[in-house]
Amino acid sequence: MATAVSPLAPSTYPDMPAIEGVAIATAEAGIKYRNRTDVLLMRFDEGTSVAGVFTTSKCPSAPVDHCRLALKAGTARALVVNSGNANAFTGKKGVATCEATAKAMAEALGCQPEEVFLASTGVIGEPLDAGKITQQIPALIAGVSGALWREAANAIMTTDTYPKVATRTVQLGDAQVTLNGIAKGAGMIAPDMATMLSFLATDAKIAPAALQALLAEAVAPSFNSVTVDSDTSTSDTLLLFATGKAGHAEVSEAADPRLQPFREALNAMLLDLARQVARDGEGARKEIQVTVSGAVSDASAKRIALSIANSPLVKTAVAGEDANWGRVVMAVGKAGEPAERDRLAIFFGDVRVAVGGERDPAYSEAEASAEMKKDEIAIRVELGLGTGRWTVYSCDLTKDYVAINGDYRS
Repeated sequence: MATAVSPLAPSTYPDMPAIEGVAIATAEAGIKYRNRTDVLLMRFDEGTSVAGVFTTSKCPSAPVDHCRLALKAGTARALVVNSGNANAFTGKKGVATCEATAKAMAEALGCQPEEVFLASTGVIGEPLDAGKITQQIPALIAGVSGALWREAANAIMTTDTYPKVATRTVQLGDAQVTLNGIAKGAGMIAPDMATMLSFLATDAKIAPAALQALLAEAVAPSFNSVTVDSDTSTSDTLLLFATGKAGHAEVSEAADPRLQPFREALNAMLLDLARQVARDGEGARKEIQVTVSGAVSDASAKRIALSIANSPLVKTAVAGEDANWGRVVMAVGKAGEPAERDRLAIFFGDVRVAVGGERDPAYSEAEASAEMKKDEIAIRVELGLGTGRWTVYSCDLTKDYVAINGDYRS
């Protein structure tokens, strides 16, 4: 795991309140890492609803397959996560590990195996010994507490340099509800759920179908709009658990107007966590925010923004603090989306560097260079073709990314 904390890490972390109906524990199983926690248990009270979104990879991990099946019931009693091994491309052994883990936890909690959700992150292709996890179950159950959200975020890290946490409190009907979330991810990050795991819990009482609709809506402008290296993981898993302990009447429809504050909080929190992932991109020193406007559609704007954000030439220019807007032009042109050269306007921050098919007549190298020295680099492209607009979050590409991934398995 990377040892140097990203310069983009938060200076402070929010206080993560306990959520009624959620208990957390972590353990050291020695799956890959030594002298650090690598197994997480979240235990949920009976009646907890669950929603999930997963990788679109055609080579999903065994835990992803397990969760997709388990999600059909819409209820959860436990989440078990390990870091250091993705349990992906592990064949029948991987399935057996999932079955053994879910069965052991279900027996310990007195629930059904399909109420136990699983996630794994780390090296692909290495068999995962279920025994390393199951032997931790008694200690995990004995050690649960509602206050261990930071510890939970630490336990799921791989090459992350800092834990990613967020919390929100809003009014839902006649009750105040809390929403907490954690995430991990630093490399192999691209849209279609990005490489990442993220787990959220709330004490709101929301039916599974409504919860699923809220989550599916919220993921598009957040985790599906973040990219570190354009590589979509086998293991991406985003789960949202609702314990129903807040005391308000159940919300059964996503369109219920009472849900609007909750919807806004969920959207904001997922974007917060997604940006934390981008800011902790392997070797990253700068966050890049690419906004494309004036496209023929939002979908077209997103594809162009991704073309820019995923360009190694753009990302290395940002790393070198080089205001090379020609690389942005290149990335727009290669995206395969409607664009007209002589209508383009390109901005670094508030500095317009190109317009009308050529360098801005008022271009100032000093002003553009000053923008590139910031920790957050805003690249804005106006196409002048329509009303489509999208923002993608990414990071620069440094030599440290190569170093981290050159010996990832060692």
